[in-house]
Amino acid sequence: MLAMAEIDYIRHEANRKGNAYREIARKLAYDPRTVKKYAEMEDFSPEIKPVQVRSAKVMDPVKLILDTWIKEDFKKKKKFRRTAKRMYDMLVEDYEFKGSDRSVRHYVSKQKNKLAEETEQAALPLEAKPGTAQVDFGEAPFLHNGQQVVLPFLVMSFPFSNAFLFQAFPAQNKECFMEGLKRMFHYIGGVPKAIRFDNLSAAVKKILPHGERELTESFQNFVLHYGFKPEFCNPASGNEKGHVEAMVKYTRNNFLIPELPLQNLEDLNQTFWRKAEKDRNRNHYQKEELIAKLYMADQGQFLQLPAKEFDCVRYEEVRADKYGYVRIENKIYSSSPRFAKQKVLAKISYNQVALLTEDFNLIVGHERLYGEQKQSVKWQPYLSLMAKRPTAIKYTGFYEQLPEEWQTYLEQCTIHEKQQALQLLSVFLKEHDFQMPTEALRLASECGHPSVDSIKQIFYQLLNGRGQRNNIDVQKGLPDVPSAVRGLAHYDHLMETDGDAG
Repeated sequence: MLAMAEIDYIRHEANRKGNAYREIARKLAYDPRTVKKYAEMEDFSPEIKPVQVRSAKVMDPVKLILDTWIKEDFKKKKKFRRTAKRMYDMLVEDYEFKGSDRSVRHYVSKQKNKLAEETEQAALPLEAKPGTAQVDFGEAPFLHNGQQVVLPFLVMSFPFSNAFLFQAFPAQNKECFMEGLKRMFHYIGGVPKAIRFDNLSAAVKKILPHGERELTESFQNFVLHYGFKPEFCNPASGNEKGHVEAMVKYTRNNFLIPELPLQNLEDLNQTFWRKAEKDRNRNHYQKEELIAKLYMADQGQFLQLPAKEFDCVRYEEVRADKYGYVRIENKIYSSSPRFAKQKVLAKISYNQVALLTEDFNLIVGHERLYGEQKQSVKWQPYLSLMAKRPTAIKYTGFYEQLPEEWQTYLEQCTIHEKQQALQLLSVFLKEHDFQMPTEALRLASECGHPSVDSIKQIFYQLLNGRGQRNNIDVQKGLPDVPSAVRGLAHYDHLMETDGDAG
């Protein structure tokens, strides 16, 4: 259709000035029939032409197959999805399809657009659509060494089915937050397509106008890695994730109170998977269906896991002091005396701090400190230095950490023996704690003050599972031996002769 200004000019020239259609067509370089059409048109009302639907009998048998493939692919990254051309080839090879590739491309394009619109509408957790989730932290008391400690636990709930998962952590920092999400993704074998969060600092760096969020760099990378859509509550609107808040309370009241004894957090977290799964064997509070059955609908909408797990760590460059100690989050970690006053790279996960060289080689690894613990010192890298000045060991913090057996032994050593013992401990402590070296020292000391070589020998016997050999009782099973008599009298009988001789 021509522009309205051109149509108006044609009608003006033809109807008001009376110019011939051919003359108007020459001026405008149009076909005379086009000029005649618009000059004589009577009805300019808006008109919607119905979409022409052609018969697609050849496509009908394969539509369900294509729909299945398209839905499967929507759970994968785009680069792993089948193209329309690939789908056409598969139909020809496996189903003897007789239609054209153009028909398949047209149908696939239409269905993908339709499914994308449905997915967009379904990505609102408040509507309790399958495959969506909500996440939040709660707190609960635990008993550790007879003392009550309060730890956070992360809950992921699925509003459609009322299922949930939870894991406890030592803190609510970025590494614990992402580690918790990653564990849950890999435990359920998929990724919720949309997850609603509060504006927690581990994920949100800044709240922007119009509902936008500036994510922390680490969380943005995490989102890109797993491919889910993050959604955030409006400020001071926790009710927008009311399902997970209710589930935090439910989890604490039903599984974490009274205080659980805590020896190893990882072992305890393993029990939480089973408790969450067992809870699904009850009816939904509204739908009167088993939660386990409804959860299957959630699973059917999860996105596919990526090929590799996300490494929930951050790197921080720190400078060691004159002792080789570095400070991270107001906690002290030892590196090595050879890195004194130098920069080292800290690789920080939720439970580990690894100090690395500039070539990413490990210097020493520590458990990450939380709570009242202020310092973690690994003495093994310092032992070679101590061996050069063995008399100073008694004035170091390392001496106080030594087992009593080693303190006693070193006090009885000569300077040379101390040097050898400290060098030996340096080797032992690279891969072992003090338990086995101390047992080797105890066994070697049973016969008095042992040499360094004897301690080393028994250590490797213990390491290889042989232990210390028992002394052999050589007397057992042998006949009695008469006692010896000094002198030559017992040889006299050799000189005796028969009286008849001679």
